[in-house]
Amino acid sequence: MKKYCIEVAGVKRELPIIQINDNLSIASFVIIGDTEIVCASAKEIVKRMPDVDMIITAEAKGIPLTFEISRLLNMKKYIVARKSIKPYMESPIIDEAVSITTQKKQILVLDNQDALELKGKRVAIIDDVISTGESLSAIERLVEAAGGIVVAKAAILAEGKAKLRKDIIFLEALPIFEE
Repeated sequence: MKKYCIEVAGVKRELPIIQINDNLSIASFVIIGDTEIVCASAKEIVKRMPDVDMIITAEAKGIPLTFEISRLLNMKKYIVARKSIKPYMESPIIDEAVSITTQKKQILVLDNQDALELKGKRVAIIDDVISTGESLSAIERLVEAAGGIVVAKAAILAEGKAKLRKDIIFLEALPIFEE
């Protein structure tokens, strides 16, 4: 199996290169379960972020990073945009995105209670990897629909053309492999 070597926040990893479709492969970067990379990356991201009142991420891979950033910022809470409507949700706000890894339309849902907590707040959107920016845009629309103000968008890695973006904070660039 082909691998891609990367160093992020002083932590080295060998990422397996996975074929996504006939002409596209990516280096698979999974932070769930990787305490070392999450903690090291969170410290570096916090140094680069402006002051924020609240942070939000999409379910699921961004959750450990968002938790650690919220802990470092002494926040009492962070928000997770869910990937399905849950029975407890009252008047949820819904948006759609297509990410490079799922390659199909998925919904992102913000519970009304979470939306109330975002209203008037300075918000940072946190993710593990920003690639096409579709998930990021969907979360940004959710925050704005809730009355929050997005002041930062941050990730550990910017994949492919995302490294050219000036509106995101990221620690390292990750190539995509087109055939």
